[in-house]
Amino acid sequence: MKPDLKSMTRKELEKLKANIEKALERLAAKDRKAALAAAEKAAAAHGFSLAEIAGGVEAPTKRRAKKGPKTVSAPRYKNPSDPSQTWTGKGRQPDWFKKAIAGGTTPDAMEI
Repeated sequence: MKPDLKSMTRKELEKLKANIEKALERLAAKDRKAALAAAEKAAAAHGFSLAEIAGGVEAPTKRRAKKGPKTVSAPRYKNPSDPSQTWTGKGRQPDWFKKAIAGGTTPDAMEI
């Protein structure tokens, strides 16, 4: 059963592509699982666990969800010429901070 790709619409082709990608992912996961089982069996045949042979590195597992939302840090510095502009002191320095430092202002003078 060979699909006639020339007569299919764009939407049908995209759906077919998505189905193929899902099928490939399932097969890759199945192959990984079979390879892991074979490796564990081979290691056990020699009296070792796979973790011992791999140097304590376990096989990758599913990723865990993040524990919660990121916390927003309180601002530590404010722009002397425009107090509405603030910076937490983390990440890239804002332009107004760089200009103030270049102009001779110390970071301590800009602390909130």
